[in-house]
Amino acid sequence: QVQLVESGGGLVQAGGSLRLSCAASGIIFSINTMGWYRQAPGEQRELVAAINSGLTTDYADSVKGRFTISRDNAKNTVYLQMNSLKPEDTAVYYCRLRSYANDYWGQGTQVTVSS
Repeated sequence: QVQLVESGGGLVQAGGSLRLSCAASGIIFSINTMGWYRQAPGEQRELVAAINSGLTTDYADSVKGRFTISRDNAKNTVYLQMNSLKPEDTAVYYCRLRSYANDYWGQGTQVTVSS
């Protein structure tokens, strides 16, 4: 079983920055994709950014140029550096790990951006 533990959420003013972390523990295959998704109230969960074990990244258009995803394979940890935050970035942010047929989610961390 794999567990994902997120940290780093909080309240920040527009234009500010936050860094999210997600640490994975358990039996983790070396070939995997880790990513961040977010869900605002009344909205569907959406991809924010993802990175695979080969370090190929993918970003939502709305965050390109502002957010950066990275990972430390030795620590099984993925990070999301969020700069120039906007009120519309307010959501619960979830970490996800996919490996072969396995799909795991974290419990989510709240990010609130005040205007």
